[in-house]
Amino acid sequence: MESEKKVHVVLFPYMSKGHMIPMLQLARLLLSHSFNKDISVTVFTTPLNRPFVADSLSGTKATIITLPFPKNVPEIPPGVECTDKLPSISSLYVPFTRATKSMQPDFERELTSLPRVSFMVSDGFLWWTLESALKLGFPRLVFLGMNCMSPSILDSVFKNQLLSNVKSETEAVAVPEFPWIKVRKCDFVEDMFDTKPTTDPGFELILDQCASMSQSQGIIFNTFDDLEPVFIDFYKRTRELKPWALGPLCLGKHSLEDEGAEKVKSVWMKWLDEKRDKGCYVLYVAFGSQSEISREQVEEIALGLEESKVNFLWVVKGSEIGKGFEERVGERGMVVKDEWVDQRKILEHESVRGFLSHCGWNSLMESICAEVPILAFPVAAEQPLNAMLVVEELRVAERVAAASDGVVRRGEVAEKVKELMEGEKGKELRRNVEVYGKKAKKALEEGVGSSWKNLKNLINEFCNNIGT
Repeated sequence: MESEKKVHVVLFPYMSKGHMIPMLQLARLLLSHSFNKDISVTVFTTPLNRPFVADSLSGTKATIITLPFPKNVPEIPPGVECTDKLPSISSLYVPFTRATKSMQPDFERELTSLPRVSFMVSDGFLWWTLESALKLGFPRLVFLGMNCMSPSILDSVFKNQLLSNVKSETEAVAVPEFPWIKVRKCDFVEDMFDTKPTTDPGFELILDQCASMSQSQGIIFNTFDDLEPVFIDFYKRTRELKPWALGPLCLGKHSLEDEGAEKVKSVWMKWLDEKRDKGCYVLYVAFGSQSEISREQVEEIALGLEESKVNFLWVVKGSEIGKGFEERVGERGMVVKDEWVDQRKILEHESVRGFLSHCGWNSLMESICAEVPILAFPVAAEQPLNAMLVVEELRVAERVAAASDGVVRRGEVAEKVKELMEGEKGKELRRNVEVYGKKAKKALEEGVGSSWKNLKNLINEFCNNIGT
């Protein structure tokens, strides 16, 4: 009977680093909550993703269960179990995501052998996990590792067909529910407004994901009440699906191993130390593990950084930078190629004073928490909407402007980088981000923070008032 009082949470992240990271941070948050003596967490993943998951959860009592990823999936290369290993995310996302449904029988078999599940949190992309939750009789909450504004704007654009009859890519149209916000066609995925046949595979997948979301028992956002109160309140008032703001998840407690000093410092951390000791400020540049950026755009960014004369640390994923670039910038710049870095630690380094970012939500949250202002360079997906939030609503970022051909030119990069690092605009953004950074830390303060309380209420709601 004792075990019946325990809270057992199952987490199932989508197989993509940008989705796994915040879900694993949620696991840490659950295990570090004051209810932790009553909470056990089981995380599902695949064999090739297990090392990353295990490393992220080191020092915790989380259980990790691996499910075999489907083999011989057409178009998907053998041995690929994570989207950042796909040759092309844009063309292979749908078959890769559809293939995950083949894991359902193994998933359900494992679930039946586990202690009673109090509730499950699974990624919104894994639509089929709702069927498993319904079959086995426990609640499923959807995990969207994003803010609340982006899906609210997206829903309005679709519901009101705001841009369906707009021909210009750059014509600004006001959003009815938020009239001070204006959207443009170029802020959305290229073919989003094309008339799609009901048999379009991408469209069918979105419909399945939306249907399973609407039938779930709640939705978790990686945000906090003081960051976007207008949009969280709007979601609560207008949606049947109850939102839970539990962020910033990157501020969840880490294990003692994580908090201890690194035994061997990475080359880039040593480089940052040297810059700090010389009194030099550094711009951190990173576009995430998924971004597909043209060679021309990479070269323009490189030439802009060179022209700006600022110190920079650039993490590059699978792109060739123009010949002679590293030699020309010398000790002013460091380029890290195709290596996994601890972005949070980099942003928290005393020398880092700006972040040129693709506006993935994890990156923006880490920057806000580290009180580092942002130069917004959205590339794909909901990133332009994320950029709107940090630029127009929060005023912690400045946005680069693309030329008429869609490419951001070197002059624009150089000018905006210099302004962020040395100009009056940069100082203003820095003051603003410091305010939100402090609010972020307060949100997860034990016993009093809004996100801490939200998590307590979530646990109580789905676990028969444990601890009350």
